[in-house]
Amino acid sequence: MDDGWPARLTRFSRRLLHPARGSGRVLEHALREVSGLLAPLPHLPDTLARPAGALRAVTSFGANPGALGMLLYEPATPPRPGAPLLVLLHGCGQDAGGFALATGFMALADRIGAPLLLPEQQAGNNGGRCFNWFEPDDTRRGGGEAASIRQMVAHALRQFRGDAEQVFVAGLSAGGAMAAALLAAYPDVFAAGAVVAGLPVGVATDVSSALARMRAAGPESREALVARAAPVREGGIRWPRWPRLSVWHGSADPTVDPRNADALVAQWTGVLGLPAEPDAEAEVAPGVRRRAWGRAVEQWQLAGFGHAFPARVPGADPFVLPAPVSATEAIARFWGLARE
Repeated sequence: MDDGWPARLTRFSRRLLHPARGSGRVLEHALREVSGLLAPLPHLPDTLARPAGALRAVTSFGANPGALGMLLYEPATPPRPGAPLLVLLHGCGQDAGGFALATGFMALADRIGAPLLLPEQQAGNNGGRCFNWFEPDDTRRGGGEAASIRQMVAHALRQFRGDAEQVFVAGLSAGGAMAAALLAAYPDVFAAGAVVAGLPVGVATDVSSALARMRAAGPESREALVARAAPVREGGIRWPRWPRLSVWHGSADPTVDPRNADALVAQWTGVLGLPAEPDAEAEVAPGVRRRAWGRAVEQWQLAGFGHAFPARVPGADPFVLPAPVSATEAIARFWGLARE
């Protein structure tokens, strides 16, 4: 009988962390196991309500050093010049379009008249189709997958004549960790972000350390976390502006230790020079607690919620689950794109 994701994760992570007994194929075998566990999800059935706009692939948007796929969702009513740009990063094994539909991000794009950019991981880059949030070459400014997404953003802004001061990025799990990495690598590009069931910037440098960090966040000082996320400009000049951040995590997440959310909040409040303690805290719904540092950082803690994106009316994606609040709606309000 299958003993579930946590036990299987533990088994193959042990193989990655302790390969001495086997041959050079141990890593390859473990990655195949990851790939099988996180196989691509089936496309959403036709019985679901379809979005009003159009989703299409874009094959030419730049050098694409990270070899990612690019999808663009254009609302039925063409976005006006100066509209914001939304960017959504899927989790491991997810279909980018299906994830955007299930979370309500397509509906949000329709409602506010904004294009929605959907970078999509390819199996050739990662067997589980996870964004490589733990690879330094894929998360640094100007390199790999991060640079590919930056090129997609520039392409979409040109195409729709969008507002370069209103670019927002959100992601789930590996996509959430990549969203955080993008905010650190390109603080001049993104106005704000949202990380759901993700991890702090720079806490892993390869598959083994990524799996270890997912299992257990461990103690780390705020100063050390800030140092991982605060690169400097050429010439040693620090970025004058850093993006705002919304952080979401369920207390019953079996895949990514929820303490990673606390570490990400500590990292980002430190980057922004904010106090360690919030200036507001409240239970906004049964089992849902929100902590806020002004309008710069917020943290949502969902009691008993697992490894998924919280939605009031979820679709067919098994990683978009019912919750007392809609993360998409709350994130849109935090970004200033919807009414409070």
